[in-house]
Amino acid sequence: MFEINPGLIVWSVIVFILLAIVLKRFAWKPLLASLEKREEHVRGSIERAEQAKQEAERLLEEHRKELTRAEEQARGIISEGRTLADKLKAEIVDSAHQQARKMIDQAKAEIERDKEVALTQLRSEVANLAILAAGKILEANLDEAKHRKLVDDALRQLPRN
Repeated sequence: MFEINPGLIVWSVIVFILLAIVLKRFAWKPLLASLEKREEHVRGSIERAEQAKQEAERLLEEHRKELTRAEEQARGIISEGRTLADKLKAEIVDSAHQQARKMIDQAKAEIERDKEVALTQLRSEVANLAILAAGKILEANLDEAKHRKLVDDALRQLPRN
């Protein structure tokens, strides 16, 4: 069935060697150059992707730091606001207490003045009544200035409460 033909084998080997030489000279060099060029392009793309990845990671880290700083500033502002609010609250409460004390003091002073006025009016009334009573009791006509002096002296000797 199969026959080995030595001439065909020799010619096949010669044609194969010639084809390999021609391919090596004209096809392998351009193919290898093209593959090397493609390999360089892929390698460059990978390096650029690595650089882009590193830059993205650096930017992400910077953004995280900025976010952390912003959060700290926000906490500081909130804390400062609370402190200020507490201080204002204390000032308002203190001011209200001072106003209340002032009003109480004014009311006490007014009460004291009214008391003095009432006591003065009462003394005057008592003096007038005493003069009238003394005048009726004595049935004598002493002059009013002497009566008033006597009553004032008597009133001065009374305790002041």
